[in-house]
Amino acid sequence: MVGIIMFFAALLMLLLGFPVAFTFGAVSVFFAMIGGIVEALQYDQTIWEGFIIGKDMFGFMPFRIFSIMQNTILMAVPLFIFMGIVLQKTKLAERLLESMGFLFGEVRGGLAISTILVGTLLAASTGVVGASVVAMGVISLPVMLKYGYNKELATGTICAAGTLGQIIPPSIILIILGDVFQLPVGDLFKAALFPGLTLVIGYILLILIAAFFMKDIAPPVSVQSTESKAKQILNALLAVAPPLILIVLVLGSIFSGIATPTESSAVGCVGAIVLALLYRSFSFKMLHEAALGTVTVTAMVFGILIGATAFSMVFSYTGGEEIVEAFMLGLPGEKWGFIILSMVAILVLGFFIDFVEISYIIVPILVPIAEAIGINPVWFAILIAMNLQTSFLTPPFGFSLFYLKGVAPPGVRTVQIYRGVIPFILIQIVVLMMLMFYPAFFGIDIMH
Repeated sequence: MVGIIMFFAALLMLLLGFPVAFTFGAVSVFFAMIGGIVEALQYDQTIWEGFIIGKDMFGFMPFRIFSIMQNTILMAVPLFIFMGIVLQKTKLAERLLESMGFLFGEVRGGLAISTILVGTLLAASTGVVGASVVAMGVISLPVMLKYGYNKELATGTICAAGTLGQIIPPSIILIILGDVFQLPVGDLFKAALFPGLTLVIGYILLILIAAFFMKDIAPPVSVQSTESKAKQILNALLAVAPPLILIVLVLGSIFSGIATPTESSAVGCVGAIVLALLYRSFSFKMLHEAALGTVTVTAMVFGILIGATAFSMVFSYTGGEEIVEAFMLGLPGEKWGFIILSMVAILVLGFFIDFVEISYIIVPILVPIAEAIGINPVWFAILIAMNLQTSFLTPPFGFSLFYLKGVAPPGVRTVQIYRGVIPFILIQIVVLMMLMFYPAFFGIDIMH
C-alpha cells in the first residue's frame, strides 16, 4: 500500500499549493526510502540497508532523463509555444475580434459568436490558452458589457473560447498524450479535429438558443462605420486570411504526411515570424521576450515530466500499479466500467490539479490497463484530452477563470465568472459523452 499512500500524499501537497515538480520529486524520494525500509524489514535486514534499497530505485533515473531529452515528439512543445507567443505579440487576436465584430455584431448574440470563432482561429494557430483568454478578456469583454451583454454569458463565452486550444490541433496536450501513449501525434491531431469543431458548434448553438429565448442577455449591436458592408467584409477576410494560411501550412503538412508534427511546428515558428514582419510588429526585443517566455513554459513542463518520471518509477516499484490495475480490471462492466470510472476520476481531479500533472501521473497508470482490455489508444487519448480541457473551466482552480479574473473590469465578480462557465462545461460533457458512446460520428473506429 506504500504506492497508494504516496499517490494521496502527493495529491494533498499539490492541493496545499506546493510546486508541482518539487512535490513529485520529494514525495518519490521520501516514499522510496519508506518502501526500501519496509522491504528490508520483511527480510530481517537493517533500516540502513532499507535506505540503500530506496536509493537504488533511482539508479536508472539519469537514463530516463536522457531519454526525455532525446524525445523528438516533445521537441514540438517549445516550438508550438514559441509560435503562439510570437502570434500573441503580433496583436492577432485584436485584429480578428475587430473584424468578426463587424461581421456578426448585428446578430443577436453576435459578439459572443464572434468571440467563439476568434477563439477557434487562435486555438488552431497559437494553442496558448492563457494568451487567448487574456487577449479576448481585455478586448472583447468590455465591448460586450458596454452593449448590455449578460456578465455570466460574456465571461463564460470568453473562458470557453480561450480553452479551445486544448483540443483543437496543434494542441500541447495532444503532444504530451502522444508521448505518454507512444502514439503518432499526427494521428491524435486528425482524431481531435472533428470533436473540437463539434464543441465549437455546440457553443454557438448554446449562445443562439440563449439569445433567442432571453432577449436581454445578448442584444444585437449596431456597429457604426463609415465603410460600406462590402468593405467591412473584405477587411474581415484580410484579417482572417493570414492565420488561416498559417493553420493550413501547419496542420495541412501534418495531415498530408509531408511533415511530422515536430517539423510542422518549425514551419509554424517561421510562419509566425513572417506574420510579425507583415503586421510590422517584429523586433529583436519581441523575439527575445518570446524566447524567454518559451523557455519559462518549457522548463515548467519538462520539470514536471522529470518529477513525474521519478514518481511513476517509485509508484510502480512499490506495487501501486498492480493494485490499481487489479481494481480497474475487477470493475463491473469491464471495458465500460473502466472507461466511465477513468473519465469521472479525471474530471474530478481536473477541479483541483493541472492537466500536465494529470497527464504524467494519472494517465500512465491507465494506459497499460486500457491496452490489457483492448481499448483503441487513439480513441482513449482523445477522450482524455476532451476531459482535460474541462479542467481549465471547472471551479475552483480552473486556469481560464483565473486568467479572465485578472483582466476583467472591476464590476465583474468571481462568482459571475464561475456561473458563466457552467453551461459551457455541460456542453463539453455532452460532447465527451457523444465521443464516448458514438465515436463513429467523429470518424473514429474503436475496433482498430
